Amino acid sequence: MKNINYVINGVLAVAVVILFVMQFSGKEESKATKAVVSGEEMEILPVAYVNVDSLLSNYNYSIDLNEVILKKQENSRANITQKARSLSSEMQDFQKKIQNNAFLTRERAEQEQQRLMKKEQDLGELDKRLAQELMTEQQKMNEQLRDTVVAQIKMYNADKGYQIIFSNTMGDNILWAADQYDITAELIKFFNQRYNAPSGK
Repeated sequence: MKNINYVINGVLAVAVVILFVMQFSGKEESKATKAVVSGEEMEILPVAYVNVDSLLSNYNYSIDLNEVILKKQENSRANITQKARSLSSEMQDFQKKIQNNAFLTRERAEQEQQRLMKKEQDLGELDKRLAQELMTEQQKMNEQLRDTVVAQIKMYNADKGYQIIFSNTMGDNILWAADQYDITAELIKFFNQRYNAPSGK
């Protein structure tokens, strides 16, 4: 039974490929272009794919956005670390005072303990709030980047005439494709030529 399913799936896959090729190989409607591969002229279907990881790691706008987020993360981490060290120092000082009976009354010691516990709680809440703000900021930047990439691809494709452009991330979506369908390098060049880096960079 399993073998029959494999055969049927194989036949269907071949049929889909044949229909796809026939669709784009008609004389009048074809938008396929000619290319020379291994010394032979062959038609290239009006499709392409982009290695998204490579595109984003080489697109200057993406690099700049990543640097902004990293800088905000570093500032946030430095802020929390500084406050945590200060609190730790205060707690150690409190412990020494307790051991040396430096507080005049038990009530005063309890007040100081409550103050330090509140400060620790506030620090934890600040840490969570800063992490949430960073996550929101990163999500917003990711949306800006996605919108920019889509808009740039539309502009790029205006005179290229691709019918479909696939996204390929870490080889997830496309198991194999001939090199002539990979437009990643062209897109990186196109994107970076159109990107004006912020002044001061």
